[in-house]
Amino acid sequence: MDLLHFPYLRPMQPILLHIESSTDICSIAVSRGEEVIGFSETREAYQHASQMTLLIDAAIEAAGVSLAELSAVSVSMGPGSYTSLRVGFSTAKGICYALDKPLITVPSLLALAGGMAKAIQVQSISSSSSLLYIPMIDARRMEVYRAVYSHKLDALAEPEAVVIDGDVFNTYLEQEKHLILGGNGAPKTEEVLAHPHIHFVPVLASAYHLVPFALQAYQEERFVDVAYVEPFYLKPPNITVSKKKFL
Repeated sequence: MDLLHFPYLRPMQPILLHIESSTDICSIAVSRGEEVIGFSETREAYQHASQMTLLIDAAIEAAGVSLAELSAVSVSMGPGSYTSLRVGFSTAKGICYALDKPLITVPSLLALAGGMAKAIQVQSISSSSSLLYIPMIDARRMEVYRAVYSHKLDALAEPEAVVIDGDVFNTYLEQEKHLILGGNGAPKTEEVLAHPHIHFVPVLASAYHLVPFALQAYQEERFVDVAYVEPFYLKPPNITVSKKKFL
């Protein structure tokens, strides 16, 4: 039977809301199946708390759906900015509690690596087993959060905080690997990491990149406990102690 002639018999595609708040820029996407049908993003850095609900409203309106129609909510789980991640998680949990929707978490660096891999394909750069994707999220100074993924996006090195110097990727370069670096932590490393086998792609964290991973998790019913799940901070927050003396 041809389902094209019986649209009411087609399987329903899940409608997912995606929240990316691991870096300085916050973005929201709404997807139906694999297709992004609504998107919004901040233009100023670290405006998550004031703009998050406005961005969600804008993405939902652009998608032409309502919050009640959502099948689930996905949120970027970190590592990344401590405060930004908390805003994203608080918002995602609030929606799930209010509407009784399941919650999905997507590793921030994996989603970023997926976006980098897609950009490489768009640019028609040949992908092979010698390619490694190294997404980098800015920490502070010359420190980044990074992970290492194969050309098939298998994890080869778990997320960690590293200080960038000229030798940080020698292990992979000695194996004749081609390293694809992206994310908001990559630009500040370009001078330090000059090497013919190191390539930079202008890809940043975005709710767009959450879509395929969240969809797969939804199909496999890999939901998290809304009450107890927390962001993956990797490092404790950088909190300074006031030097003021109190009487």
